[in-house]
Amino acid sequence: MSWQLPITHKETVTCYDDLGNPKTHGLEQRYVSPTTGVCRKLVVQAVAPSGKFEVPISSHTNQASKLAIWLLANSPIRGWVILKWIGIWLWFTLKLFWSVVWLLAQLFAPIDLADDSGEDTDLYNTGYYKPYGRGFQGQLWAARSPMEHSSRIIEEGEMDIPTHTLYPRILVIRDRSTNEWVPCADRDTIIRTKFIAISYRALDAFTRGPNMDQEKAQFTEEVRAAVIGQKYDAYWCDLECVGETPAEKNLDLYCMADVYRGAELTLIMLGKSAVGENECWRGWGERVWTMPEALLSSRLCYKFRDREEVTPMSLFELANLAYTNYDIEQAIINAYSGKDPLERLERLTKLKSAIWRRGTAALAPGVAPPPPKLDMIGEKSVTSGAYKAERVYALMGFFEHRIHPNRSEDDLHALVRLSMANDNDRIAERMVSMLPPTITKTACWYADDDFYRANLWDILPEIQVAGITENGALVVDGCRAAAIRWKDFPEVAFEKTDSLRRTIMGFVPYLAWPALIIGIGVFSMSRAGGIALIVIGLVILVLSPRLFLYSQSGRVVTAQPWLIGVKGVVSITEVERHLYGGARGHFPRMYFTPSGSQFSIPERNTERGGSFRQYDYAKLAESGPDAGHVFTLIDTCSSTMYYFRAEQPPTVCIFAGREGGLGRFVLCSEKCNINELHKETVLRMPTEISQKMELSGWIALG
Repeated sequence: MSWQLPITHKETVTCYDDLGNPKTHGLEQRYVSPTTGVCRKLVVQAVAPSGKFEVPISSHTNQASKLAIWLLANSPIRGWVILKWIGIWLWFTLKLFWSVVWLLAQLFAPIDLADDSGEDTDLYNTGYYKPYGRGFQGQLWAARSPMEHSSRIIEEGEMDIPTHTLYPRILVIRDRSTNEWVPCADRDTIIRTKFIAISYRALDAFTRGPNMDQEKAQFTEEVRAAVIGQKYDAYWCDLECVGETPAEKNLDLYCMADVYRGAELTLIMLGKSAVGENECWRGWGERVWTMPEALLSSRLCYKFRDREEVTPMSLFELANLAYTNYDIEQAIINAYSGKDPLERLERLTKLKSAIWRRGTAALAPGVAPPPPKLDMIGEKSVTSGAYKAERVYALMGFFEHRIHPNRSEDDLHALVRLSMANDNDRIAERMVSMLPPTITKTACWYADDDFYRANLWDILPEIQVAGITENGALVVDGCRAAAIRWKDFPEVAFEKTDSLRRTIMGFVPYLAWPALIIGIGVFSMSRAGGIALIVIGLVILVLSPRLFLYSQSGRVVTAQPWLIGVKGVVSITEVERHLYGGARGHFPRMYFTPSGSQFSIPERNTERGGSFRQYDYAKLAESGPDAGHVFTLIDTCSSTMYYFRAEQPPTVCIFAGREGGLGRFVLCSEKCNINELHKETVLRMPTEISQKMELSGWIALG
């Protein structure tokens, strides 16, 4: 009997480079190399490495600086450490000797010598961060420009819907000669007819079942009696005035806002008061369409089905009776009543928040609607024939430009189309810059709230939405983007302040070996002179680590822009050591951000700055529930450090907008197989560093 090992199939994905060449690889996190444009495995340096793709923290700092730091940090008189100390000291002195030899070779034989250590290579400050080398390459589902191809299915009659519709398509009008109510579609007649608009909750009018048609007829009779009682001969009610074909339904939905704007009066038909007046009002107020119906109406009145009287009411009375979230809805009521006008974007944002909390026809009665960021894109509605984007269509009546309804889209797609149609509001662009409490796996650009407590209207976007893809990714243009380095600390080209003392001190260590060699050479001719030179050389060699580090100190004036990431929490001292050799001087070279990240703590002194306490705060979070998800970002351009939380290491930094005197920078991970970026977090960084980022092409945030 033969035994065979089980065959395991490794899961793989395929991605494509800019030239369309395929590459198959595993499911590990990948990134696009900023130098070659090739998709590579992401190797992350970590404080506590775990897994095959994590490595200890390392740097390419000048090796002589590293050796000098170790020599000064360790005492040679501690046990057997003296042997190691002497060995490292000898290696440090040989590095100085090699520098002298290399300099002489350059002076007398200027040839291209091979650099075996890599540390004497000239560094140049290009003035720019490493660029992000990959852009969006797919097709759009809906595009801002009509010149772009869109894969969105245009439903029958959609292109026939006019840009602005001022009157309903159908009214039910009473013929006084016969006392019959007849649907009328003649536009000339509709324009000249004053009518009442009916607002109601379907559950108060009828229940689904064998008696539904009978209940609808009874409700219609009650509506007509109330209309006559108000001395009108025409009304609009969606039970009778919404068409049967998709084209008619889309048109009726599109002009819904105009129906209530054009009505002389809006009559709210409530359920039976016997079950409780408060219950009737709350039930009516929880539906999506009842809020725009009330706010867009010129006059309001209401009637319970089991009572004859029709009572007029104001928006203030309506808010007290029907709305539960009083703070937001009262502000909206004040704005539409003229008592306390809100700025346009603030008003629209509050309206969106209020409508998003309400139920739709696609949800079962009593089920609270989820926010659109949690909706399953492409999932069918609970109720056949209902619009999945009903909340957006209810909201669009408050915008200057509306969108044509489409049954194939959900809230996310409809919201982006509405935002693109009303470019002055730029709702989707502003959402990109916000950091919500929870970033979902899909449509990561969507946000209702912001961790930094900024409002939608506080953000000034620097990008423009070009369109949305079929799977809900937002495609943006005008991004300034930079790559984040994770594998190690690079050798950073920097310039420090000039100092004659530091220049002299930095030159002295290189005189040690020439003094020794010359002393040995003249020893046979002049014993006293040779011994003096040898002693001077040895003294300089002993003091050379301290002199060398002092020469490297001073304020950093400019540095090559780099964004460097570390998994875990790293101290400022360690970062300075990895970047600039940890030179001992009087000037700090890195700073904490006072208000740029989730862990920021500002100083309370007279000068603005970040508190060192945020290091302890981040360390505490790293050992708590956020273990394994706390990272450090180092920006050499602004000399600032950021601690932040993310699900996985972000490899791309995008400048998306401005707010509160700082830039909004979105940190994203890459999904090479679907050519999208995923928002991991948002940092508030100095706006001026965006000028050090190169402009990128279209980028998809999904």
